[in-house]
Amino acid sequence: MSNPAPPPRIFDRALLNRRLDRAWTRPRGGAQADFLLARVAEDLSERLSLVKRRFAIAADFGSPGPHGAVALGAGGQVDCVIRIAPTETSVGTGDFLRAVGDLERLPAANGRLDLAVSLLALQTVNDLPGALVQMRRALRPDGLLIAAMIGGETLTELRQSLTIAECEILGGASPRVAPFVDVRALGGLAQRAGLALPVVDLDRATVRYADMFALLADLRAMGATNALEARSRKPLRRVALERAAATYAEQFADPDGKLRATFDIVWLSGWAPHESQPKPLQAGSATSRLADALKSRR
Repeated sequence: MSNPAPPPRIFDRALLNRRLDRAWTRPRGGAQADFLLARVAEDLSERLSLVKRRFAIAADFGSPGPHGAVALGAGGQVDCVIRIAPTETSVGTGDFLRAVGDLERLPAANGRLDLAVSLLALQTVNDLPGALVQMRRALRPDGLLIAAMIGGETLTELRQSLTIAECEILGGASPRVAPFVDVRALGGLAQRAGLALPVVDLDRATVRYADMFALLADLRAMGATNALEARSRKPLRRVALERAAATYAEQFADPDGKLRATFDIVWLSGWAPHESQPKPLQAGSATSRLADALKSRR
């Protein structure tokens, strides 16, 4: 049998890591540009509090900051937390074990973890199904996976404004905002990865800025600027940037003049299969008819 073709290279992951390191070494970087990471780490704590279980070993895979690992340690449900950071600079500090690894080649043995977590990292892997498979394999039977990634309509305002400006000024647009996973598609990917009882939901955050350039500054401070393989290697001309900023202000301003920026956070949870988990009934095994039930309610 021939080897399967490798996944397409959508993201320049080496560039992503360099930009993440630069963000963490800048005075305003890393810990200061962490409002999305702080939000999802708080949400992670709330979600785990609803799971009435202790976890012996948990790992935080690839998150761009230590917020998730810190939340796991502070929640009181995990005995040992391991943070596998994308780079040494972004490891951070906290009550957890430290390692550096790549989400596309996880340094984790099969069946060792009770809980696997990833916050705001999976949206930039080239092989999302493969990454989910690796995380599921790292879990013991009945282990839990929780992941949050940027998805949905994130930065739709910026994408539209840049596209309009480039088409008007330059006669065509180059890709500048990454494609994001769809909520419905993620459920299918979870099933393909072998996760049982998958649940997907979306949390929308709307952040307001004085102008488009303030948004771009935040994205740079997060290390989240354009790292698409198909990106233009030429800087966007100033006249096009100014036209994009004007379009943004014309189309996406609130009555007070502040500009909206959408960030959709897509959450996925699922379990490594185990015989104790609920299973769907086989087709044709029902003992009563839906039509009879509906008639009884008339």
